[in-house]
Amino acid sequence: MPWPDPDDPKTPLAPGVWLDPSALTFTFSRGGGPGGQNVNKVATHATLTVPLSALAQAIPDWAVARLRDLAGRYLADQPPRLVIHASDSRSQRANRRSCVLKLRGLIVSAMNRPRIRRPTRPSAGAKQRRLDAKKHRSQIKARRKPPQD
Repeated sequence: MPWPDPDDPKTPLAPGVWLDPSALTFTFSRGGGPGGQNVNKVATHATLTVPLSALAQAIPDWAVARLRDLAGRYLADQPPRLVIHASDSRSQRANRRSCVLKLRGLIVSAMNRPRIRRPTRPSAGAKQRRLDAKKHRSQIKARRKPPQD
């Protein structure tokens, strides 16, 4: 899905998640990466900062807790916020878009609840089939051996 301008309030940040564009704070600096001499002249390295309090208004509490676990190196304290960097491209616009897409991926991952695994036991038939297969394999290997005196 093509990502429109992140300043557009009508566009959801992730499926079912709307965030006020003023909560997204972008800063730009000169960064390394591709660009040659252009790197020394143009501020294309993008940094996106989003306070967790703004995200807490847009997504449920369980998703915020999961987002904290998933955020890893993007999570900063005092005040709690997500800080996402991008300097993949020579263009400020493309790096800004890359930051927003990384944030979108984090939110989508946080909103996806993993299924709870309920432990099960193998049935009696499954146990018997496993033992039969082991016995069959053992007989095949036993037939390879030379006869004993």
